Amino acid sequence: MRFRLLPLAAAALFSSCGDDSDLPPMVSGGGVNNSYADALYEKAQAYEQAGKRSKAIKQYDKLADSVPLGEKAPEARYRQAKLLEEEGETLKAFDAYQDLITRYQGSGHYQEALDAQSRMAFAAADGDIKNSFLGLKSKLSPDKIAGMLQKVADNAPRSTLAARAEYKMGDIYAERKDVNKAVIAYRGVVENYPDSPIAPEAQFRIGEILMKQAQEGNQDQANLNRAREAFLDYLSQFPGHKRNAEAHNLLKILSNRDIKNTYDIAQFYEKKGDTESAKFYYQEVMRETKSGEYYDKSKARLAALGGN
Repeated sequence: MRFRLLPLAAAALFSSCGDDSDLPPMVSGGGVNNSYADALYEKAQAYEQAGKRSKAIKQYDKLADSVPLGEKAPEARYRQAKLLEEEGETLKAFDAYQDLITRYQGSGHYQEALDAQSRMAFAAADGDIKNSFLGLKSKLSPDKIAGMLQKVADNAPRSTLAARAEYKMGDIYAERKDVNKAVIAYRGVVENYPDSPIAPEAQFRIGEILMKQAQEGNQDQANLNRAREAFLDYLSQFPGHKRNAEAHNLLKILSNRDIKNTYDIAQFYEKKGDTESAKFYYQEVMRETKSGEYYDKSKARLAALGGN
């Protein structure tokens, strides 16, 4: 047997659910019921004016979530994001701004949201943010900051801001000695924004951090080769840039390091008693240098070993 809910019973049931702000979003035959959204907005405004920010944030969020097509939805999302930012809830504010940017590109607050995201992402990268309701400063993880910067870049593609965001991602990872991620970020600047004023610096930084990694103990020949290639690419792509002379000097250092490595290999084989291999590497040093300290040392060792 089917039961019908009588009109009076239905009215009694819904009246027991509380005020309008507790009801699910209402949709009229013509679309969104803006009167419901207006009621939520007025309530949020009242909370905000009374200094009850937490409640205001919840009401603005409720409006934007439950009536996303309502006239007040973009404004509600913006007010929510703004209050969260002022309260030091950086990540929540960033996400609220992102929702506004994604959903409401025609909003009068669209550019403000982009600017706010950029401001927060770069502040986070510099460690100069508040991330708690107490206003205490705390550093976010590199990956979390990089994610914020990536959204900034994605929201403003092919722009100077996007190039700056990707470059800053490289700085974040370089500072934490995550060389591979740093190289990927810097390379993104060079490949995606080759005409940007910071593209030459990004390419130089690739060589610099690879070389620094080698100086700090990881002297894998592959890393040295990558550093050399990065500097050569820099000189080829950006002739006349202010760090060209520095790149040439660093290439000389890398070349000398290669020669020393070759000499060290010759010494290793000589001590091991493998004379033929030792001779081969001493000859390589002489072939590569033509003169200098390691040339003279190699020549003397070859003479001692009966080589040419």
